[in-house]
Amino acid sequence: MVGRGCSKEDIRIYEGQVDPLPSGIPSYSVDIVNMCGNEYDDCNIEDIHVHCGWFSSVRLINPKVFRRIEYDDCLVNDGQALSSGTVISFQYANTYSYPLSVSSVHCLHL
Repeated sequence: MVGRGCSKEDIRIYEGQVDPLPSGIPSYSVDIVNMCGNEYDDCNIEDIHVHCGWFSSVRLINPKVFRRIEYDDCLVNDGQALSSGTVISFQYANTYSYPLSVSSVHCLHL
């Protein structure tokens, strides 16, 4: 079987509410997963950008994990590659959640 390459659909974002901060501000957990690859194919995906509106968080997020570059453009993993099956996780706190979706990726072929 020949590898099919990858696309932005191979990056999945799972978001859910977690316990609020002691101040009562709602908190959310985010997992960003590289689902690309199978027994015949392996792929690394880098330069993952996410639609994120005016994303901000009361809880500090390591900017190498996830950061807003400009309106509706957040960068995952400091632009570094996520290998197949890798999960990047973080939590943020804000009055409301941000609907996150992948806007673009760059596929590395092994």
